Amino acid sequence: MISCKKLTLDDARTIATAAEKHAQTNSWAVSIAVCDAGGHLLWLQRLDGAPVMSAQISMDKANASALSGKPTKGIEDMINNGRTAAVNMPVVGLEGAEPIIIDGHVIGAVGVSGVQAAQDAEVARAGIAALGA
Repeated sequence: MISCKKLTLDDARTIATAAEKHAQTNSWAVSIAVCDAGGHLLWLQRLDGAPVMSAQISMDKANASALSGKPTKGIEDMINNGRTAAVNMPVVGLEGAEPIIIDGHVIGAVGVSGVQAAQDAEVARAGIAALGA
């Protein structure tokens, strides 16, 4: 018997609510995207004052993290450390997304954009923590 855990809309809502609360506590205007294991968008919200472009970037970051199964900081670090061929990968190499890993399996990712990269990642982790993951 195969049992696969999947993100539900309620899970995405829980993540987004916690991420939003963390961002607002710090007065950070961000966009928050939650996607499933295939990188497909389940939830997107742009907080008041977040840059318009941050909505697209948050989706792209979440997609990259889900598909790679790693935080996008790893992709950014790889590029910054001289592996410039990684720029041509079909994912965004900007810090700010974290995978959602349950029982060793990537079931999705959270991408955030709008403030400094490490702060984006912090918001994403706060959202994931609300799932207990």
